[in-house]
Amino acid sequence: MPKQTSLRALAERYRIEDGARFRLRHVDPGDTARIESAEEAAKGLAEGLDALRDLQEKLYAQDRWALLAMFQGIDTAGKDSTIAHVMSGVNPQGCQVWSFKQPSHEELDHDFLWRSSRCLPERGRIGIWNRSYYEEVIVVRVHPELLEAEQLPKKLVGKRIWRERFEDIVAHERYLTRNGVAVVKVLLHMSKKEQRRRFLARLEDRDKNWKFAVGDLAERALWGKYQDAFEDMVRNTSTECAPWYVVPADHKWFTRLVVAAVLVETLRGLGVDYPKFDSARRGELAKIRATLEREK
Repeated sequence: MPKQTSLRALAERYRIEDGARFRLRHVDPGDTARIESAEEAAKGLAEGLDALRDLQEKLYAQDRWALLAMFQGIDTAGKDSTIAHVMSGVNPQGCQVWSFKQPSHEELDHDFLWRSSRCLPERGRIGIWNRSYYEEVIVVRVHPELLEAEQLPKKLVGKRIWRERFEDIVAHERYLTRNGVAVVKVLLHMSKKEQRRRFLARLEDRDKNWKFAVGDLAERALWGKYQDAFEDMVRNTSTECAPWYVVPADHKWFTRLVVAAVLVETLRGLGVDYPKFDSARRGELAKIRATLEREK
């Protein structure tokens, strides 16, 4: 990759530093940061995956931090394929992937953070969430009937409910970071034109027909409402301790590169490394080595 598009530069380019000033229209879903081809991006991705493997091993060995990465985006934005490609080289023992679908009756009978809280990664591990509790301020906001299904007391469902949920989410993420769970959030930002192209590709490829549901068109008709919900979500929940990265998603090869950069730079920022031993522990290891060498 050119120097101006290093992993760090890519991560910083799409990090939302000031949520209050954020506007979704300011992010071009077709942007590629002057990277001109998939081949060029593939070289950078290989570098990123090598770094990610090394950092994951250090994270696991150190056993101090956990990394939680959440992925949000409209249908066909590429959440599944991005997760599959970027996490393809890591040790599965140190990674947990959760996909949050329509909530069950049991989950609806709890607070909106309950089902995801059960899936938090342990120290030393990377947790990947395909969708998350942010569905509660996106899909549920676009479809008010889903809020009714949560059976909240009537007096708690008012005009401030979305503001209150944003406040609860920010407080929750602050709590996680104070307890050693680094939180990073990725919004895959795709154009309506590209979504149309991907829908048509699914219909043309019989092996991908299963991915298309009749309801997908109804959701597409609500495009504007979803974009407004995404923007409000980022504006109100992107914080220094749990930032949003709004990543262009029209070119999957570029999306994967940026996501790899985000994960790598987040782990580097934690300072993960192999455990350091004191003189007593090093003495123990020396004795063990001597014992094993005498077996010759």
